[in-house]
Amino acid sequence: MKTKIFYVLFICASIRTMAQEKDAPMKAVVKTVTDKFPTTRILDVQYEQLGPTNFDSKLFGNRFERGRIDTHNRLKVAINVPFYATESKRFILTGSLRYKYETYGFGDIYNVNSSVPYTRENKEIHFFAAAMSATYVSKLFNKPVLYNATATVDGNEDNVQRVKGFVTANLVLKRTANTTITLGVLAMLDPSSIIPVTPLFTYNHKFENSNWDLDFILPQRLLLRRGLLENGRISLGTELNTESFYLNLSTPELKGIYELNQLELKSGFTYEYRFSSKINGLFKAGVNNVLSSRVTERGERTSKYVYDQKEDAQSYFRIGISYNPF
Repeated sequence: MKTKIFYVLFICASIRTMAQEKDAPMKAVVKTVTDKFPTTRILDVQYEQLGPTNFDSKLFGNRFERGRIDTHNRLKVAINVPFYATESKRFILTGSLRYKYETYGFGDIYNVNSSVPYTRENKEIHFFAAAMSATYVSKLFNKPVLYNATATVDGNEDNVQRVKGFVTANLVLKRTANTTITLGVLAMLDPSSIIPVTPLFTYNHKFENSNWDLDFILPQRLLLRRGLLENGRISLGTELNTESFYLNLSTPELKGIYELNQLELKSGFTYEYRFSSKINGLFKAGVNNVLSSRVTERGERTSKYVYDQKEDAQSYFRIGISYNPF
């Protein structure tokens, strides 16, 4: 899911750029995408720390545990390398690697059948993903269109766990000096997908006589942005993110390989600063709301979950640095 959203963002940003550039369309696509999304740059490193939160869980639909997560941190590294392009630059192949190291520290935990608290050892998670993406720029009904096909392989420190894929098409509906609207479709090649076909919609608008612009990507983000200080940019709004990893479980109730999929809504601000033409920094902070956190058997639909966890809202901050020689 994480890799899918990453490439959907790539495609949505790309199609807006294509609508405005007649020459070297792929070059313009890459420039705009890497500007909007740090994780698409050649190298991106981000560290996130989330505040403490209380949780309440169910196992097989029955009340299971409640307790507290005292510490929760994430370290993410992304590498993206375009390795083939046609002479016209309308077709390009890109390889990507992702690594995530995630840690949990727990406070008191209570079982539904006991009032005596107990503790749990800190949990360390390793997640790896590799993707191959093919992107082609063309025209349909005399309007710019972008096609993409992506295959991904992911897993943990023990083994490769799953192979997934999807295809997309995006078309420019409207383009003016200040407004661009696009519409598209995404088809999942993944048996565990709840919705195999998903519509895509983007709306980008720069306000008249203003430094502010509105960036809306359904269903991922709604941001207001403007330049702030020399070489800086601030964004205010809400972003929808997904987190996932694999669990090797051996308990009386659960044995085998399982997937955790978590849907998070982050609201707050982002400040980006360009240290040089190749190095950029990032700082994000605000409130994180976990909309859904479920564990399923590997490859099963999220609706067929075996474990469900609810969490209170929590604060968060993220810092990052990226390198983009192009």
